[in-house]
Amino acid sequence: MFLIVSVTPLKAEAQDNVQAAKHKQCMTQSMVQLKASMRKLWFDHVLWTRNYIVSAVAGLDDQAKVLARLLKNQQDIGDAIKPYYGEAAGNKLAELLKEHILLAGKIVDAAKTGNQADVEKYNKDWYRNADDLAKFLSSANPYWSEKVLKELLYMHLQLVTDAATARIKKDWDADIEAFDKGEAHITVLADTLTKGIIQQFPDRFK
Repeated sequence: MFLIVSVTPLKAEAQDNVQAAKHKQCMTQSMVQLKASMRKLWFDHVLWTRNYIVSAVAGLDDQAKVLARLLKNQQDIGDAIKPYYGEAAGNKLAELLKEHILLAGKIVDAAKTGNQADVEKYNKDWYRNADDLAKFLSSANPYWSEKVLKELLYMHLQLVTDAATARIKKDWDADIEAFDKGEAHITVLADTLTKGIIQQFPDRFK
């Protein structure tokens, strides 16, 4: 008796590996640079957001300085899209992102003092701002799905909420876990934006 083994799945897997290798080889230097710079900007977003939460919850003297640096990061992200979408669009994105940060600050302040009514009010505005961001970005690039961006932004908000809540409760393990998850998640968001720009402007990345 002979054992009949199908090799089709193995062939398919090999073909997928070849295609993946080809895709990696097709990454030009300009693509790599955009991906790296976009990740750096969004990593800074998560890092300085965490630093602000730490300062705000503890009432540290550097709170205003950290907030200023965090808001600068939002302008930096807006400036990063100006070569593709123009001055006005870049400033609009920065404006929406600054609102995102300022609302987060209000939520942290309200949560710290136990003002649940204000937490709910500002949280509603926070998610509305995420909707505005997703709508604005998707209107600029057909490869940026509004639905996908909204899901990514909502998850970002949840992870920031988890971090702030853990910090207020002095649950240090949960705080660290939320930051680690937030850092990993923001990579997905950054890469989604990078991929969309490359797809929309392929001639700039040859």
